[in-house]
Amino acid sequence: MSKMRILMFAMAIGSAIVAGLLAKGVIGKKPEQVVVEAPVAKTTEVLVAAKDLLMGDKLALGTLSWKTWPQENVQQSMITKDAQPNALQDYAEARARLAIYQGETVLEKKILMPGKGGFMSSILPKGMRAISVAISARSSAGGFILPDDRVDVILTRKPGQGGNTQTVKSETVVSNVRVLAVNQVFRQANAGDSVTVEKGETATLELDPHQSEVIAMVESSGELSLALRSIAENDGKKIDDIMPQLAEKYNAATNGKRVNNDTLYVRYGVESYASVK
Repeated sequence: MSKMRILMFAMAIGSAIVAGLLAKGVIGKKPEQVVVEAPVAKTTEVLVAAKDLLMGDKLALGTLSWKTWPQENVQQSMITKDAQPNALQDYAEARARLAIYQGETVLEKKILMPGKGGFMSSILPKGMRAISVAISARSSAGGFILPDDRVDVILTRKPGQGGNTQTVKSETVVSNVRVLAVNQVFRQANAGDSVTVEKGETATLELDPHQSEVIAMVESSGELSLALRSIAENDGKKIDDIMPQLAEKYNAATNGKRVNNDTLYVRYGVESYASVK
């Protein structure tokens, strides 16, 4: 047998063997794939600012939101949904002690809650003062006056008070005054709760510096009463745009400074100026 025939015979046998192996799937079989799942980091939700909040801004609904946060990066000072699920509602009356920017986590130390130190100063507009006056249920519309209501402050003098008057006299000292707090309560604890005012308690009013001086002065000459005003009298204006108005007899346009030939009048211990024409 020639060498060529032997070679061809060997090649035929090899081809038959390869075909048999392919038929059995030994050759060309793909190795099994092993799927390894990457570890999933545990997360929680933390309270963040939904918009920029400046110092003194109210954390009303819509200013805060929940954000997914890696649990291993949660700090003790952060507010989590697991610990305080009602935080959006609980902080709706709070104020920002410092500026909090959009996306920044909200920390307890950056929030001022009603009734806590520093809260009253955070809600006062620039240039205004908070002054407290003694009230009773009778002198405060039977306890129906609540924070953010508008009132007129009325002074009542009885015989023997304020210049030895012989009759009972009442007059409005300042009108359209915003009530900041009643008995140090900023709002009702729950919707529908009754609010009562005990005798000898106080109401905190928002006035400018000169008006505060007048209230402090006249309070010693009689009894102050608060007259509740209708919300319809605001004519649709925002509460922050309405300024209290001092009665003309107590109003010194120059805040107690005499101008040109103005004449000084002292009535019931209150100084005022009138222009001489």
